[in-house]
Amino acid sequence: MTGMALTDTALMMCPHGGVVTAIPTSRVRAGGGTVLTATDTFIISGCPFQLPTAPSPIPSPCIRVVWVVPDVQTRSGGVPTLSQGSVGLCFSVLGFPQGPLMVLSTQANLMTR
Repeated sequence: MTGMALTDTALMMCPHGGVVTAIPTSRVRAGGGTVLTATDTFIISGCPFQLPTAPSPIPSPCIRVVWVVPDVQTRSGGVPTLSQGSVGLCFSVLGFPQGPLMVLSTQANLMTR
């Protein structure tokens, strides 16, 4: 995909409003942050999602992100980088996909594809 490169300073959320924290492994810097790759760790905190079951809802928060469409041409250390156009899915603790990651802001200095 194409777009501005994601760094560890990007604002990302799960579809339910949980905040995504990235733990980068790259040493490449852009726009004041470290460029993120498809194999980095992405942790979600504060997701309020619940499964609507009877008699009461069961908490099923998003806890991690798996990237299904990273950049196809740009790599860091041999691993595909991530950009605004990349597609990540948020998963529950039980391993169920719960929706796409939302990228709300990123740096504006480096474009990847």
